[in-house]
Formats: sequence, C-alpha cells, structure tokens
Amino acid sequence: MAEFKTSLDARCVDDKYWLLVSSLTYQSDLIGLVNVPAGFQTDFASVPRTPIAYSLFGDRAHHESVIHDYLYRKGSIPLVDRKAADSVFLEAMKCRGKGWFTRYAMYLGVRLGGAASYHKKEVAETIQ
Repeated sequence: MAEFKTSLDARCVDDKYWLLVSSLTYQSDLIGLVNVPAGFQTDFASVPRTPIAYSLFGDRAHHESVIHDYLYRKGSIPLVDRKAADSVFLEAMKCRGKGWFTRYAMYLGVRLGGAASYHKKEVAETIQ
C-alpha cells in the first residue's frame, strides 16, 4: 500500500523555494521507494496565480509535489519517465486523501504543463 514513511519538514528559502530539512520518503505501489534527500529545493506545486486556479488548487499537495518535483529531475532514484512521475503524483494525492476533483485537476495540470520542466535540472542542482 502506498504511503509516506516520513513527514514533510521544510523551511522557506525565499518567496518561491523551500528547502527540505530532512529527507522525505514515499513508498509507491507504482515505482517502489522514493527518498528525497535533505537539502532538496522545491517550489511545491506550480499552480498558476490566477484567483480561481490558486483558490482551488494552491497549497493543496505539498508532500506530493516534493515527490513529483524530485522525480522530474535528472538523477532521481528511481529514474522514471514523465508519465510515471505524473502517475506517482496522482497516487500520492490519493494516498494522502485528496478529493477526486483536486487529484485529477492537478494531475491534468502536470500532464498538460509539465513537459517544459521535465528533466531540465539535475537533482544535484537543487540540493544545498
């Protein structure tokens, strides 16, 4: 059964980025164990800042977004294709009890808009 093995522990770096203080570990039924190392930088979910979109989906999936951000980087372990990373994002949202509408709208968002950022950075570039 998919589950987060550790809690999210992050601190704000600036107006956009957060730094993991300790590793975040997720057991996926789809790809196995994902361990995002301490020091990894994330922007959580990149939800457009339009009033309706952000009010519906902003600040909704931090744990899940960290896993997704990590899997989108070159050098992640495991290294997965974009579709698998997006599917893990959906799985993790379900695991954490996000509602159907939120899960599928955010999943659709990464399927439609994620190509521009997939494998554009190395994991090492985002660790401090």
